[in-house]
Amino acid sequence: MRVKRVIHWFRRDLRLSDNTALNAGAVRAEDIVPVFVWDDVCFGSAGLGERQLAFLRDAITALRNSLRELRHELIICCGQPEVELPKLCKELRAEAVFCNRGYEPEEKRVEARVFSALNAAGFGFESFKDSVVWEEQEILTQAGRPFTVFTPYARAWKARPIPAPKPRLTKRRANTRLPKIKSYDLPVVLGVTGKSDAGAAPDATEKGALTTLAKFMSGPVYEYAALRDYPAKNGTSRLSPHLRFGTVGIRTVLAALRKARSRARSITEKKSCDVFLTELIWREFYNQILANFPHVAHGSFRPEYNALEWSENSAHFDAWCNGMTGYPIVDAAMRCLNATGWLHNRLRMIVAMFLSKDLLINWQWGERYFMRKLVDADLAANNGGWQWSASTGTDAAPYFRIFNPVAQGQKFDPNGEFIRRWVPELASFPVELIHQPWKNPAALNRAGYHHRIILHEKQRLKVIEMYRAVKTRSRIGERAGQRHDS
Repeated sequence: MRVKRVIHWFRRDLRLSDNTALNAGAVRAEDIVPVFVWDDVCFGSAGLGERQLAFLRDAITALRNSLRELRHELIICCGQPEVELPKLCKELRAEAVFCNRGYEPEEKRVEARVFSALNAAGFGFESFKDSVVWEEQEILTQAGRPFTVFTPYARAWKARPIPAPKPRLTKRRANTRLPKIKSYDLPVVLGVTGKSDAGAAPDATEKGALTTLAKFMSGPVYEYAALRDYPAKNGTSRLSPHLRFGTVGIRTVLAALRKARSRARSITEKKSCDVFLTELIWREFYNQILANFPHVAHGSFRPEYNALEWSENSAHFDAWCNGMTGYPIVDAAMRCLNATGWLHNRLRMIVAMFLSKDLLINWQWGERYFMRKLVDADLAANNGGWQWSASTGTDAAPYFRIFNPVAQGQKFDPNGEFIRRWVPELASFPVELIHQPWKNPAALNRAGYHHRIILHEKQRLKVIEMYRAVKTRSRIGERAGQRHDS
């Protein structure tokens, strides 16, 4: 159905190309009015860190400039969408609001409130699938249930044809006059006055996203399988913040990947492209887990693990946060995170498992810390990664799988390049000591580096017993319940 004027409500889709709802508006409406509503719930701003705020501000600024080239002025509101959008529809004489769907529990609740408010006021509301290829109820088991194991989910995902990217908005705004609407200044709304001095921020523009994508697909994707686990190498795509805020569309990424794979010169290069595709599917797997099982946002996917008796040692947690645990690969990773807002995926697993299975601290403490610090922090992926590491989630690492931080460092930073960069106290240590500096106590003391706050070999036994105790209690409870039922 065609309409005269539609509001496009920008959310996590801060781009003009491959934008499903925006494209629908361009096709079906004579006039589009772009709106961004700054709302604590929509973006979870209570947990957004400085770098995420800076990225968001820069992305919106770039979006506003791109829209102006097409004579569209981005209206920025500050308030609750269910209040602001009906008000704007009335003031702008718009017939409907179009937006792309969110999948986090709070995003869903916001959409429900917006729909009710617009409907009550006599305006239309349509939401579209955009940030994922397949939504939570589109790929199900033969029994019609959500997948909770990744491999069969990925197999089913790959069996479907991938849709093509949506056309870029090229429709220039008509010269129709609009009522003057107050639009907020971004730095005032976001409370961020500039980029952080600590570490280079990624280019948050749509152009920056497409440049990053093109650079990765022009060569590094063919070495992705070989280099992706080595933090000292530049082997990852760096697309995650762009996917999180929507400065690039997932269909655009997949189209570029398909094209890159067609140019591969060997089976090895094709397989490397396939490994990158698998990582993109993990993103969708965790998204559908969050959407289908929203309780994971507040506790373990497996409820019995909510009974784990975690340590509440705040000194240990502070040491982990600040990169002062005495384990070089862990400390280098956390210092990198704090300084740049970025953390390599292998390092995310190492530090997450160290917090939960060496320090025995609740994974949710670390999950919240990552959400504040990571520029690409996304609830579904972050929660899924933490629950995988802590063995509390769906298709997680078994509880007795515990990374040895020394072995992980030796395997994935063999020469200590990454450690020397982020733990300068150890820069002069030889390779044989860089991962175990405590083997030379005198040199360790001279360097001023911290001694280990725990012993991995002892903590490993403790955590296994901690998980076994919970599983034992759970089995006893199940048997007691069965006897009661009978």
